[in-house]
Amino acid sequence: MSETSAGHHDNPGRYEIRLKGHLDTRWAAWFDGLTLTRDSDGTIIRGLVADQAALHGLLQKVRDLGLPLLSVTQVQPDQPGCPPASPRNSSTR
Repeated sequence: MSETSAGHHDNPGRYEIRLKGHLDTRWAAWFDGLTLTRDSDGTIIRGLVADQAALHGLLQKVRDLGLPLLSVTQVQPDQPGCPPASPRNSSTR
């Protein structure tokens, strides 16, 4: 088994999900309170995701919207543009 497949997937992480197309900030509630920002290319969804299951849930919501997914990136908390953790973002369902 590789190190990647045997790694820990239940730890929270900060993610940046880039979409082609623009979403209003009112969609933030649907994305579990993550931060939505718009740039010239589309929409960026950022924030703390509880675990891999929660990340897959977010990606299903993106799929349901029908907006093209440009990228999913795990970011370090000290990277520029990464919002601080909030109690709502760190809770699990």
